[in-house]
Amino acid sequence: MHFLAYPLETIPYVIITILIAFTVHEWSHAAVALWFGDDTAKREGRLSINPVEHVDIFGLLMIIIVGFGWAKPTPVNRFKLRNRKWGSILVSLAGPLSNFLLAAIGVIIYVLIVSNGGMLYNNIFTDFLNIFIQLNIVLFVFNLIPLPPLDGYQILVEFLPLSAREKLQPVEQYSILILLVIALTPIANFTITPIFSYLIPGIFEGMMHFFLTLLG
Repeated sequence: MHFLAYPLETIPYVIITILIAFTVHEWSHAAVALWFGDDTAKREGRLSINPVEHVDIFGLLMIIIVGFGWAKPTPVNRFKLRNRKWGSILVSLAGPLSNFLLAAIGVIIYVLIVSNGGMLYNNIFTDFLNIFIQLNIVLFVFNLIPLPPLDGYQILVEFLPLSAREKLQPVEQYSILILLVIALTPIANFTITPIFSYLIPGIFEGMMHFFLTLLG
């Protein structure tokens, strides 16, 4: 099973984490959109904590096989948002920030229970926490990449002039293909690989150090 991004025995932890992470991520988009006046996601049943409403099976498989993936996009009518520009930016940021918050919660639990010599040290719960923290950091970073259909792209678009947005629109229909090319071809050595090799471990270690210092 060497083709999997995670050891086979950790796949249940990955699936549980994704069900939580994707649900909270997409719910956050829907909740902030509603707060800014757009009830589109609510009317389509996406203001929900039911993972079935949010999880994309292919995106979930990509997490297991490649190490990153996606959920069903939350529908947002940006023309219904109060303060369209900043409302749109905050709606887009809500998802990645929710994953960062989940990762931080995981680190706090790790520091308070595991690293302080609790009974749960070095067992199943430890393994789950590591997967939970790292995957939420992956989703936080990955979703901020400025490529369609990711949240980072939606944020970038709000700062571009209308003429530039119109030129980018034809590219959006190839968004999934672009992501697959970036992730599964030698281009990954210059794009995805540095993120997974340096940035994500750096954030993980930084969060650990911060909370160990704060709570230790």
